[in-house]
Amino acid sequence: MMALEPIIIEGHTFLAVSVQLPKTNLLAVMSDKGYIMCGALDVALLNEKLKDRGIIAGRAVGVRTIEQLLDAPLESVTYEAEHLGITAGTIGRDALLKMI
Repeated sequence: MMALEPIIIEGHTFLAVSVQLPKTNLLAVMSDKGYIMCGALDVALLNEKLKDRGIIAGRAVGVRTIEQLLDAPLESVTYEAEHLGITAGTIGRDALLKMI
C-alpha cells in the first residue's frame, strides 16, 4: 500500500510518502528542493556517484512512521544539505524547514 499526504510545518506544506513493503516501510517527506527519508536512503551514493545532481537529502534510521521521521535526528546528510546548514543530528522537521 502507498500513501501520499500533505504535511504542514510552520505554515509550509511538504509531501509525505509512505510505501508499505513486506517487512519494511519506505518513508520520505519532501519539499521542492530536497527531502528526508528513512534508512533506505543511500547518502553515500548521492554524495559520490550522483554528486553532479546536487541532491539535498537527509537520512534518519530506525523510524517506522512519518511522525517518527519528522521527529528523528538525521543520521547522515548529503553535501548539498550541509551547504544549507543541515548536519547529522538535525531533527527531520528542522531540516525540511531549511529546504524551503
